[in-house]
Amino acid sequence: MHTIEVVLAMLVAVVASGYLVRVLPLSLPLPLVQIGLGAVIAGVFNRGHALEPEMFFLLFLPPLLFLDGWRIPKQGLFRDKGVILELALGLVVFTVVGAGFLIHWMIPVMPLAVAFALAAIISPTDPVAVGSIASRAPIPKRLMHILEGESLLNDASGLVCFRFAVAAVMTGSFSLATASLTFLWVALAGLAIGVAVTLGVSTFQRWLWRRFGEEPGAALLVNLLIPFAAYLLAEEANASGILAAVAAGITMSYVELTGRVSGSMRVQRAAVWGMLQFSFNGIMFVLLGEQLPGIVDRAITTVSESGHHSAWWLLVYVVVINLTLIVLRLAWVWVSLRWSVLRARHRGEVRQGTSWRIVVATSVAGVRGAITLAGVLTLPLFLPDGSAFPARDLVIFLAAAVILFSLVAASVALPRLLKGLELPADSGERKAEDLARRLASKAALAGVERMRQQLVQNQTTENVQLYNDAASRVSLLYQRNLEKDDGPDADPEKVRRMEEGYRQLRGAGLTAEREELFRLTRRGTISDEVSRRLIRNLDLLETRQRG
Repeated sequence: MHTIEVVLAMLVAVVASGYLVRVLPLSLPLPLVQIGLGAVIAGVFNRGHALEPEMFFLLFLPPLLFLDGWRIPKQGLFRDKGVILELALGLVVFTVVGAGFLIHWMIPVMPLAVAFALAAIISPTDPVAVGSIASRAPIPKRLMHILEGESLLNDASGLVCFRFAVAAVMTGSFSLATASLTFLWVALAGLAIGVAVTLGVSTFQRWLWRRFGEEPGAALLVNLLIPFAAYLLAEEANASGILAAVAAGITMSYVELTGRVSGSMRVQRAAVWGMLQFSFNGIMFVLLGEQLPGIVDRAITTVSESGHHSAWWLLVYVVVINLTLIVLRLAWVWVSLRWSVLRARHRGEVRQGTSWRIVVATSVAGVRGAITLAGVLTLPLFLPDGSAFPARDLVIFLAAAVILFSLVAASVALPRLLKGLELPADSGERKAEDLARRLASKAALAGVERMRQQLVQNQTTENVQLYNDAASRVSLLYQRNLEKDDGPDADPEKVRRMEEGYRQLRGAGLTAEREELFRLTRRGTISDEVSRRLIRNLDLLETRQRG
């Protein structure tokens, strides 16, 4: 019963955070509000829940990473794959080495292997936190795609480095050759298992649909279970369950392109995944906040381990470590950009320079999140000889503080760094969208005409006229996309105003339709079943209109 109460309390906190982030005068990112609520629950009401890292990794990470991999723009992911891999792999190793040596120098009582473990677990960025910060800052689309791709892939590299560092502490030895081979297996096997699970489940599901028909409820449940299957199989094979979940999501986006899933199922699935994403993201950060009071208490009592007796030294450590992370990231990003420019010039390409504000924003946007805390909590309590794990509580506190500091720094600095920044207009995406609409409208008109010809065969004159009228009404919906004047001589501002006016008028009509249907239902003129069906159609039209 206690577990049920804890889950309900967390869900209530998540719901409250969604409203508080709109009510509070300060423009705070949603994760910070949720962390604050978690800290209040644990510190004030003494209702905190101890986080179990294994349960956390299994329950929350697979579906969220699967969904991020599913929804991330694939064109941008593969277009910038070089930059993303440099950040997800190279920057992680660079951070582990640079920050690890600095932490060991600053806190000599912390063994070098433990310092490397701390540097490794604070090196991955968090896709959930990055997305939340981005919703409040005008981050350019391409930069956002790079940050999302980096945060999806660097979790595995950071956790693998963390695992090796902890193993070095426990055994007292480290082999670079063994670590490199293990990393290749962990990464490649994890990716392969994720792809195989999605393809295998999707193929089997399509076979079932052909033989026995489509069952939306079962199909939706299978879709929810895919990331857990990929994660568990990868972990069983000593591979990266995180990369398996990401690969499964990316593969699912390609499976979707076959168009074999009905529209109604897509609508249902989108609603379920949206609710699940909001709930799980919120619970993750509420859980993180609930751990903070206990972490701070234990860190204050163990600060003497670092050779100091004042708790204020904890603040010094936090500031120095976070500034080091930003500087290391800034140096890596700057060198990476310069290297990209040199390679482009070598190929004879002309590439525009990148604003210094974009470079600094990329460095500040390296936000840490719940994966860092869950990973650091897996530190063993004791060494094989029975002695306590060195500076364990201090390591956990510093990791949690890095999460909070990076969230606050990004939420404060990014809007100011990017404010008023003139970014080149992405006309290519607009042109591609217009072309897709025109081609889709032509295909729709052709499909309407084919169906009209089939329907009028062997029909009476009256039925032929009815079908012709219906076809004309449907065709008018698609003629607008073909008759719009969006040529080079069109006034962009005029086109924008016209489209905005169309959306407002269409929205007003849909609202009036919906209100009339509600009124008819209240009066008993139409049944609830008819009302729900018609209102759902209007909701879908409104959603499409806003998109």
